[in-house]
Amino acid sequence: MSKIGITHTFELADGRSISLETGKLAKQADGSVVVKMGNTMLLATVVSKEEAKEGTDFLPLSVDYQEKFAAAGRFPGGFFKREARLNDYEILTSRLVDRALRPLFPSDYHADTQVLISLISGEKNILPDALACLAAAAAITISNIPFNGPVSEVRVGKVDGKLIANPTVEEIAKGTLDMVIAATEKDIMMVEGEMKEISEAEMLEAIKFAHEVIRLQIKAVNEFAAKVVAEKGAIAKREYCHETNDADLKESVYKALYDKAYAVAKTQNPNKKERSAAFKAVVSDYITSLGDEGKDNATLIKKYYHEVEYDAVRRFVLDERCRLDGRKTDQIRPIWSEIGYLPSAHGSAIFTRGETQSLTSVTLGTKLDLQSIDRALFQGQNNFMLHYNFPAFSTGEVKPNRGPGRREIGHGNLAERALKQVLSSENPYTVRVVSDILESNGSSSMATVCAGTLALMDAGVKINKPVSGIAMGLITDEKGKYAILSDILGDEDHLGDMDFKVCGTKDGITACQMDLKVDGLPYEVMAEALEQAKKGRLHILAEMAKTITTSKEDYKPHAPRIVKITIPKEFIGAIIGPGGKIIQEMQRETGATIVIEEINNVGHIDIVATNRDAIDAVLAKIKGIVAQPEVGEVYEGKVKSIMPFGAFVEFMSGKDGLLHISEVGHHRLETMDGVLKEGEKIQVKLIGVDPKTGKFKLSRKALLPKPEQTPA
Repeated sequence: MSKIGITHTFELADGRSISLETGKLAKQADGSVVVKMGNTMLLATVVSKEEAKEGTDFLPLSVDYQEKFAAAGRFPGGFFKREARLNDYEILTSRLVDRALRPLFPSDYHADTQVLISLISGEKNILPDALACLAAAAAITISNIPFNGPVSEVRVGKVDGKLIANPTVEEIAKGTLDMVIAATEKDIMMVEGEMKEISEAEMLEAIKFAHEVIRLQIKAVNEFAAKVVAEKGAIAKREYCHETNDADLKESVYKALYDKAYAVAKTQNPNKKERSAAFKAVVSDYITSLGDEGKDNATLIKKYYHEVEYDAVRRFVLDERCRLDGRKTDQIRPIWSEIGYLPSAHGSAIFTRGETQSLTSVTLGTKLDLQSIDRALFQGQNNFMLHYNFPAFSTGEVKPNRGPGRREIGHGNLAERALKQVLSSENPYTVRVVSDILESNGSSSMATVCAGTLALMDAGVKINKPVSGIAMGLITDEKGKYAILSDILGDEDHLGDMDFKVCGTKDGITACQMDLKVDGLPYEVMAEALEQAKKGRLHILAEMAKTITTSKEDYKPHAPRIVKITIPKEFIGAIIGPGGKIIQEMQRETGATIVIEEINNVGHIDIVATNRDAIDAVLAKIKGIVAQPEVGEVYEGKVKSIMPFGAFVEFMSGKDGLLHISEVGHHRLETMDGVLKEGEKIQVKLIGVDPKTGKFKLSRKALLPKPEQTPA
């Protein structure tokens, strides 16, 4: 009987070690691996069915990453106290792994496949998401599932000019870039990240650095797999037959339809619907012409035609150096934009590029609107949110509206990362940006970045510089010939070999996302794509500048104004009052919202209102509460109550003093009846403070002229 568990440990360049273990947990899965780094542990499992469902012509792969709260010794929030649907962070991590794994399964493998990755032990300073792909790829590698890996991911940070692999949370916070890169031993597969206006050369340097670390991890996976083979015997990859193919039919489809598909491409029709209909007509007419034979083989013919269309479009672009819509390879589609389109929003913009359009709004809120984040390894608040919506009508389709899917969350996150880099540190608001895509034919996420910039400036939100975004594509052939395409169409994304989104200001890159669909993209081509992207980005910024160049000097009349003040912490209770009485009364009387909190032993107050008079009224009341009474000073007071021995007068906000009957006037009074009225405003002088009780003594007599004495 073999020993329990097979483990392989390797070290990163900085001396930290990572271990891979199998054979101890989840042994009924096709493959299972535990990855450990420090006290962080992830369990990855993969299961794939033996057969594909009938009619399936794609890979039904699902990848889910989930963090168990018990991994950090915490209870989940909410009523049920258990993990529920994946949060956005888990979805984004799942997407990172999916995008790295999916291209490496054989193109004809169509069995249902599920990859599950769980954080089972967490260390707060070690980010687990960069280890998730390593765990998943190792699990698949030691299974019998066909896979052209291994693949792995690494997070790269840059602190004080030095690149760091898998940086700590603190290092990321101090750094100028945060990127996750996936690669095989030979090729870069995926890039995603955010940066503080870095250059194209810096980005390429970070990718190359990551690739070296990934090669180290892939070597470790291969050594780990060799240990598994030595212990358990050779891993025989399963045999499968998930596609029905007919070589003769494939050849006849190619011969019959290639020239026709090329002819459609050559028309360079800029209208997406007409062009799509023309491509579809080629295959539908061919199927009809074959009669019953065509009907019987329609599925196979359409499948082969997709390859024909791909080859025809690729050859047209490479030979003619032109695009499907007639543009040159580096030409950007016509752009128009408008701000202030939505009168009731705090800021809004329309950005239209070709047949892609985003209507974006900005809403300004207070600290009460902060987004609370509660994850296994992180708790905090977020004051900038960007939400991206992609309704079916934007592409002329009919689909049920089920809320945002993974694609929407991923696209929104990319745009959010691009824009948050330029938000002013002095921004007092919680900001929500919502992009509704009304038309889509190529990179609506980049349209969101542009529309978001315009809407923020329209709202008066201070940003350091405008940001734009562009989607780049790549067409290649087997001989190494290639064409880099700026501002790609939906067709070029679908049929192309690369989708590379780059966002940034005139001075540098703030976010990027890249997915490669071909093997072996040379770094020289990647560098060329980045330079071409920069030119396109600057062109788009120039077009946006025709609408607005800097944030408006003031907010919209109906937008909330925020005035921030600080007070000594000992006055926080006095401003809130017993049971919140005083602060609630101020809000009720003025209509303002008052947010008060203690930070570093100082009271911080936000006064929020659309009306300046309301803010001034609150300021006056707060200043009255925190002001220190001074003996000898004269105050305007309000009579609060009358007693036989005098009157209690509120001479400062929240501060009452006793006006004794002997201090009302120069003449002796026997009674207070008819002398003063409750609510009456009078001038009083603070003449003393009782050292034992701290009670205030007031005088009206001290302010009145002494009566002339009658001569004896």
